[in-house]
Amino acid sequence: MNTLSLTNRLEKFGIFMLTFFFSVVAFAQDKTPALDVDVTTTKTTTTEEWFTNPLYWVIGGLFVIILIAIIARGNKRD
Repeated sequence: MNTLSLTNRLEKFGIFMLTFFFSVVAFAQDKTPALDVDVTTTKTTTTEEWFTNPLYWVIGGLFVIILIAIIARGNKRD
């Protein structure tokens, strides 16, 4: 048997074993722990931040679209 052939087979076997080992390690971490956490709060607030209002998002989006259209138009005057 040629030493090059033996080296090639050992290298392939080593790569196979590393692949197998890493896949076992990856599947071992797949299980999620069962945590039962109960958190109860009684604090209620009715304040609304400005960024939670969809009206601001619509107006901001329209402004950005109009601004892009103006910039893209450039100096193309007829």
